[in-house]
Amino acid sequence: MGFKKRKKELSFAEFTLKSSMNKNRCLARLSKINRSLDWDMIEEILIQNYKTGKSNKGAGAYSPLLLFKCFLLQKWFRISSDFELECQINDRISFKKFLGIPFTDPSPGHSTFLRFKKRLSKKALDHIYSEIVRQFEKKGLAVAEGAAVDPRLVKLNRSVNSDKTDVQHKINFS
Repeated sequence: MGFKKRKKELSFAEFTLKSSMNKNRCLARLSKINRSLDWDMIEEILIQNYKTGKSNKGAGAYSPLLLFKCFLLQKWFRISSDFELECQINDRISFKKFLGIPFTDPSPGHSTFLRFKKRLSKKALDHIYSEIVRQFEKKGLAVAEGAAVDPRLVKLNRSVNSDKTDVQHKINFS
């Protein structure tokens, strides 16, 4: 099976969006995190503890480092579900760049995230988190978690004036 190969060349979409990406603060923050960590060390720990993708038979698997970085995005941005994580990765330039996923490729599916989390032991995750914290502390850094706000439709309460021409909308947040 092995791991899926990723294209390294600049795509037309990336070329077109380059000037927009230069002003993207989230992308800048995630790029700084990418440069601040020794991902090879983290990948080494992951490969020791993640058995999927080691066979050359079958379809290529996502690398454990890619899936772990997805997991970090979910944690750092407080994304509540694997399904929403998949949607956010497909929607956000900064997430795709952080993960190294070409704009033309879709995110791993939400069920892939679930299987990945089930296959990593708590001991392995603790080891990886300790390594990340150690690397950040060595550089005097820490990650402040944010939140990805997901808009949702809510039911409106309508009150109509007596002349029935002026409609006021009140949003019900319950």
